[in-house]
Amino acid sequence: MKIIFNLSRSFCIFAKMITTELLAPAKDYASAVDAVDCGADAVYIGGSKFGARYAAANSVDDIARTVDYARKFGARVYATLNTLLFDDEIDEARALAERIVAAGVDALIVQDAAYCRMGLNVELHASTQMCNMSPEQAKFLADCGFARVILERALSLDGIRAVRSATDVELEAFVHGAICVGHSGRCFLSRSMGERSGNRGACSQPCRLTYDLTDGRGNAIIRGKHLLSLRDLSLADRLGDLLDAGVTSFKIEGRLKERDYVRNVVSCYRRALDDAMAVRGGFVRSSSGRSTVDFTPDPNKSFTRGGSEYFIDGKRAGVASFDTPKAVGEYLGEVTALRGRGFTMNGTLPAAGDGICFVTPQGVVGTNINGCDGGVVVPNRMEGITVGAAVCRNYDRLFAKAVENGRIRRAVEVRARVAVAPNCLSMRFEDADGASVEVRRNGEFAAASDVERMAEIIRTQTSKSGDTMFDVVSVEVDNGGGLFIPSSMLNALRREGLEALERKRISLPRKHRIFNENLAAKYCKASLSPQDNVTNALAERFYRDHGVEHIEYGLDLRQSTVGECVMRTSYCIRREIGQCLREHPSLRGDLYLERGRHRYLLRFDCDKCEMTLTDKIEQII
Repeated sequence: MKIIFNLSRSFCIFAKMITTELLAPAKDYASAVDAVDCGADAVYIGGSKFGARYAAANSVDDIARTVDYARKFGARVYATLNTLLFDDEIDEARALAERIVAAGVDALIVQDAAYCRMGLNVELHASTQMCNMSPEQAKFLADCGFARVILERALSLDGIRAVRSATDVELEAFVHGAICVGHSGRCFLSRSMGERSGNRGACSQPCRLTYDLTDGRGNAIIRGKHLLSLRDLSLADRLGDLLDAGVTSFKIEGRLKERDYVRNVVSCYRRALDDAMAVRGGFVRSSSGRSTVDFTPDPNKSFTRGGSEYFIDGKRAGVASFDTPKAVGEYLGEVTALRGRGFTMNGTLPAAGDGICFVTPQGVVGTNINGCDGGVVVPNRMEGITVGAAVCRNYDRLFAKAVENGRIRRAVEVRARVAVAPNCLSMRFEDADGASVEVRRNGEFAAASDVERMAEIIRTQTSKSGDTMFDVVSVEVDNGGGLFIPSSMLNALRREGLEALERKRISLPRKHRIFNENLAAKYCKASLSPQDNVTNALAERFYRDHGVEHIEYGLDLRQSTVGECVMRTSYCIRREIGQCLREHPSLRGDLYLERGRHRYLLRFDCDKCEMTLTDKIEQII
């Protein structure tokens, strides 16, 4: 099935419109191209170092290529330099940032305040790893020159509205993909288990491991479950609510995801955002072009741990996935009977080549499908398959093939005007954003034997945009009294004109929103703890200049995290298992998470409705 998203800007002039942006991940240049082709208004991509996903690093040359491709459609490119810096890395980080800025990126996404003091001639976006949860924090960052604040995933709509009411800075929110269980930038769980730190781009994802929940006296409440592993965010149906709350950039997580994920998810959210804007009116997207894909997008068929709206409507239970941190996929039905080397089931039958999995008391069991014979599903293996087991499809072979091989095209609408004089042929092309070029050919043109037929040929040949980035939607012809023009000349001049228009679009100057740092702005805290991530002198000076009196250097500089809070989170295990202390105050008492030699005390701040993990508390006697 072919779906066309209505992405092209109108030729009218917008007045008082709010600009929106669909922001997509790019593991590399190829993924960036896919994201733009499928309708992304912007992509974010990692540099060669200092990015929070070290496995998604890119050279400056590849970032420059990405910029050139995105610019054809007016799409923006943001480089992620969002790790903490140490003092001996400042010069290298500055040099890399300057090279990336010279490559043409529209903004840098940063966590470390040191970048505010590097004199970079580029827009700065405050990474979600700055733990942007409060109106005070957002206003401070805006006052300090940040053009955009990327919100913590745990914020509710009410929380976003509160931020919006405090500042007019651009707000970016995650709408799809993996959720970090800890508040972004305030999780040191990986660092507590080894040298790999999430704030340094090398998170080992210990939140996806199994733990025992104990009372500290050897009594296990839950054993061997993924107690910190959250479902994935899925807010395609809530984009309108986020628009109403003041969000203008809608971010898809996934810089480590493959191209099929990018194609599928971006296509889905392009349509969802367009629909949400159309219903409300007053919104316009930030880039140009119409995307066409030859498949029906469905995020449930790409990597997902199960969709969740998380805390958009407030904190609640049901957001974790205790049984598995892996992609379970779409629910198909349940096993009704075992039949030799196969089974029957209700619901939707999988097909040969599909991958399925079963959620069992012992965990998740997966297998491939060899075929279906008379309603009996024949898997590659039967281990763990029992009557009543839920069947999920985590690989749809036909869908994956459609996404991988389907034609994807994005095109900008163009209007053409052709004028023919006795010794000159000219073509003028103007695109939906007002960019225009004119190309000419000199020659001696004889009278046409059929004036109307000649005019039709001119329109037909001029409108053939082929595999260019343009769709020529209208052609006006001034045939100069009916002169004959060879089709070969028309085709050559059309190609020359569209190539010139593409070059012009790429070369158009970009506007950076560079704001000055207001030194009179005061930070919302007078002292900073090791969890506040000051790890270099440049960042320390930044905060001191803004009124912070006492600063302890960050945990990432310490040899050990013993005795320190290594995670603060809006997620609560007690709430998830039905033991919320607000509802059951009699259940008060220490709880611990244990895995091997690692042991964490859980504390519950019921006033803030938050949970913390403190590292390696001594055994209770």
